[in-house]
Amino acid sequence: MDLQSTDFELFGLPARFEQNAAALEDRWKELQRQVHPDRFAAQGAAAQRVAAQWSARVNEAYRRLKDPHRRAAYLCELHGAPIRAEDNTAMPPAFLMLQMELREQIDDAGSLASLQSVEQQAAQMRQGILADLARQIDQQQDWPAAVQSVRALMFFDRFNLDLARKREALSA
Repeated sequence: MDLQSTDFELFGLPARFEQNAAALEDRWKELQRQVHPDRFAAQGAAAQRVAAQWSARVNEAYRRLKDPHRRAAYLCELHGAPIRAEDNTAMPPAFLMLQMELREQIDDAGSLASLQSVEQQAAQMRQGILADLARQIDQQQDWPAAVQSVRALMFFDRFNLDLARKREALSA
């Protein structure tokens, strides 16, 4: 193992979007057992510091690999296609219209039942984006398309937070 390895190399996994969640978690637990600082208590402070670095690196990689949004963005970046969400917010006009429609539906939802309809619609769209990402990354290696899909996924992740806030407001 090398601290400079990619997350996939560190976990011994193929650099793909689709991952087996159970295998990922098992490998994380195995790596944590190997590098946990408590295991090195008898070897002194220096060994514990190195183990703490390894433990932090393993945890960081695990968080990135288990989250589809972060995993897709990481794969894009590994292949020279950074997301650049902070300075490039361009999206296709059709997707921008969809965003406005969904936001209006949240604003107009006057009951939990009407909000549930919006939640189901958003969940289906998000699943479609995840399927697109699997195809774009694992089959086509179409990094520009994957970047656009990651940006769309970012919208749905934020949108789900707005849905939760609206649900809370309607429940009060």
